[in-house]
Amino acid sequence: MTTLVIVGAGPRGTVLLERIAANAAELLPAESPLEIHLVDPYPPGAGRIWRREQSPLLRMNSMAEDVTMFTDELSTLEGPVRPGPSLAEWAGRQEEFAPYREVADPEVRAELRALAPDDFPTRRAQSAYLDWAFRRAVADLPPHIAVTVHRDTVRRVDGPADGPQTVHLGDRTLTADHVVLTLGHLDSAPHPRHAADAEFAARHGRFHLPPAYSADVAAELAGIAPGEQVVLRGLGLASVDLVSLLTEGRGGSFEPTGEGDALRYRPSGREPVLHLGSRRGVPYHSKTGYRLQGPPAPLPRYFDGAAVDAVLATEGPLRLRRDFWPLMAKEIAFGHYHELFHAHPGRTALPWPEFLDRYDRHGWYTPELAALVAEAVPDPADRIDFEQLDHPLAGLALDSAEDLQAHLRGYVTADTDRRADPAHSADLGAFLALLSLFRQLPRVLASGRLTARSTAEEVDEWFFGYFSFLASGPPGFRLRQLLALSEAGVVRFLGAGVRVDRDEATGTWRASGTTVPGHTVHATALVEAYLPKHALARTLDPVLRELHRAGRILEEVVTDPDYTHRSGLVTIAPADGRLLDPALDGAPHPRRTALGPHTSLRAAAAFARPRTDSPGFRQTDAAARALLRALAALPAEALAA
Repeated sequence: MTTLVIVGAGPRGTVLLERIAANAAELLPAESPLEIHLVDPYPPGAGRIWRREQSPLLRMNSMAEDVTMFTDELSTLEGPVRPGPSLAEWAGRQEEFAPYREVADPEVRAELRALAPDDFPTRRAQSAYLDWAFRRAVADLPPHIAVTVHRDTVRRVDGPADGPQTVHLGDRTLTADHVVLTLGHLDSAPHPRHAADAEFAARHGRFHLPPAYSADVAAELAGIAPGEQVVLRGLGLASVDLVSLLTEGRGGSFEPTGEGDALRYRPSGREPVLHLGSRRGVPYHSKTGYRLQGPPAPLPRYFDGAAVDAVLATEGPLRLRRDFWPLMAKEIAFGHYHELFHAHPGRTALPWPEFLDRYDRHGWYTPELAALVAEAVPDPADRIDFEQLDHPLAGLALDSAEDLQAHLRGYVTADTDRRADPAHSADLGAFLALLSLFRQLPRVLASGRLTARSTAEEVDEWFFGYFSFLASGPPGFRLRQLLALSEAGVVRFLGAGVRVDRDEATGTWRASGTTVPGHTVHATALVEAYLPKHALARTLDPVLRELHRAGRILEEVVTDPDYTHRSGLVTIAPADGRLLDPALDGAPHPRRTALGPHTSLRAAAAFARPRTDSPGFRQTDAAARALLRALAALPAEALAA
């Protein structure tokens, strides 16, 4: 019998289990029994991030119909496709999907019964779906594969490269022929830049919260007093969650104003005053609340395998913005204009075939293409401008803080109205094309051809942040709530280019932005309202910490003659996810694999939007197949006892 230990039983571990079940018939003979141990202190399926024990105020930023744990007919992977229900399909017909078990929590049960495909579910509803997906993955395993779940924490992994591995749990050990780290989103010790603020807070009796996952710090927010002036640095999903916990979570409520979808906030009196700012100075774009109005665009067209091959075949170092982004931008814009021309032809001035023929001929940043778009799309509001989207407050200088509040309320209102109106479904076309980039982007990142500076500044800092800003924003109702909080004076916007300094004389943080020159606010609490970025050198995960201390894993480091980028990610082999081991001269460790956002493949999403050919599913399928082949090939004398 062979033994596999999977460390981390959240969504990534569940997908790996499902892919093992799908591929076992081909790759693991019935006469080769396999015992799988899954180790995680949190519930299997949901794991830490999606556990049921979190506030019902915390929501997903995807509609129920846009969440799946299963491959489908558009998945391009080597293993078998095994379709399954999306969250929306499962919620509406739970009894039809084995193994059925009634959801224990009555509030979640009621939510699932009423859940519409275009609703944005609570994270607790997603937890129930992930629990079922895990149980289905276990049920789908063939008889010669058994699973044992350990609600425990792995402290250390050791063992020779050519023999069984010892997995040390809290009070026992497991012996494994292979170990897979599907650890999910991890924490690190605070970056040194946060240490000074923590020390400042301790010295002056102030409140400071470094980047964290919202569900983990809900109790800590009690340290913020009613009426206290608080700076929240960040305007993404974490900020939205924290604002919700500090307002509605303290007894406030929203009610319709009777004017469209607008809301009014009724304070409880226990709210602090929240000053929100970031580099861009505006919230992430809200998610669209509609479906495509025309036929789906045939993606990819410009950022496909052949296009990437052509760039990779050129000589010399490559940069994302210079060498790949023009193809990526043209692909996104193709999705935008395909939907505009097919769903809203009255707002275009050329036939689609003529537009496409001319669009094909020119690069994205050429004058010819800009002239074509201006000719074919009369209203500038129907055109896509990536630079304007990226920096909506660039060059804006307002006279007063009140002018800024009014300007931001107008901006957010326009954004939420647009994202709720199917007349602007070209935005959804662009979003889907943006998702399609991830079919090829992993190849670009794994090629080793990008310069260190490009990897640091253009990939890790710019592109993934820009993607989140455009595509991973909150549901529209969250931004309407933000508007109501602004009208009530509970939320105050700081604008773009936010800077936060420590004022020792007053014991307060001093925050200012570039949008209102000279305007400053003082606060007695500072919250870093964005998600933590894992850094291997500062990891709090015991397994990675020990492997790193022992010199058995590599941090991804990209080096140029004049620049070195340390990403903080664990380096793995792109083909199958095996850990690169310095003790093996940087070769892949034959018995250790890692998958997930802490790795150099940068695969953050464990689940996917249906029919988008999820890179995460492709990577996990490849790893599962490599695992099964390796386990099946082990000689009997080399197996774990």
